[in-house]
Order: sequence, then structure tokens, then C-alpha cells
Amino acid sequence: MNKQTDTDVIINGKKYTLSGYESNDYMQRVASYLNKKHDELVNQTDFRYLDKETQNILMQLNIADDYFKLKNQMKNKESEDDTKNNEIFDLKHEIIALQTKLEACEKELEEEKTKYYEEEKKNIRIETELKDLRQSAENKKDLAEKKKKISKTMWLPETGRKFGGD
Repeated sequence: MNKQTDTDVIINGKKYTLSGYESNDYMQRVASYLNKKHDELVNQTDFRYLDKETQNILMQLNIADDYFKLKNQMKNKESEDDTKNNEIFDLKHEIIALQTKLEACEKELEEEKTKYYEEEKKNIRIETELKDLRQSAENKKDLAEKKKKISKTMWLPETGRKFGGD
């Protein structure tokens, strides 16, 4: 807790000693504010012709007006802050929802890639089998043609002639 301090200030040309728990700098700023308010009112021509009591009331009204305006500004700022905090909160939740959706999409993409690669492997295996079957069929066809040629040109040893010739 701060200790109580005494500060000498000048308000409207008179010296006052203020006591309080605030810093000397703060008390000087308060006195400076009062002097500025007094100077604003004194510079108005009609103010000088009023009696001291009315002048004091006008000074108090001006200070109260400043106070309520600042209080209202703070209230508006707090309301704006609350609105912005709510917007930030909503945006954070939206980000989290989008991140979750993104993760689900990435997982689905990986699953689809895996399925795709499996299908590619099957296609390659089937194409290889098809190629082997075609090669085998080609080989069988070639073998059948060779057998046909051989059977057409076969010699009969007893006769010395070709069997089934051209």
C-alpha cells in the first residue's frame, strides 16, 4: 500500500496542500486540470460578471460534464471491446472448425491416395498378366504354325517322299 503524501499545488493562483495516497505527479495533474477549466470559464465574457457562487457551480457543472462524457466514452469502449472479443471468440471457433474439417479432408485424401495406389497396382498386375497371356498366346500360335509347317514337310522314310506337301 502506498503511503500518504502531501503535495503543494496552485489552483486559481492560490497555494493548497493536498494529502493523499496518489503520487505527487498525479496530484499536480489534477490541479492543472482544475486550472485549465477555470481558465476556460474565465475567458468567457459573461462568466466574469457572475457572482462567485454561480461561478463555482458552473465550474462544478463543467467538471461533472467532463466526467460523465468520459464515463460514457469508457462504457462505449468497453462495449466495443466486448463486441470485438465476441467476434474474436467466434472467429477462433470458426478457425478450429475449419482446421478440423481440413484434417478430415486431408485424412480422406490420404485414404483415397492409398486406394488409388492399390488400384494402380492391380492395373499393373492385370496389364502384366494380359501381356503375359498375349505373349503366351503368341507363342502358342507360333508353335502351332511351326507344328503345321513341320507336319506339312514331314518325310516318310519308307517312301522317300514328303508327307502332306505343298
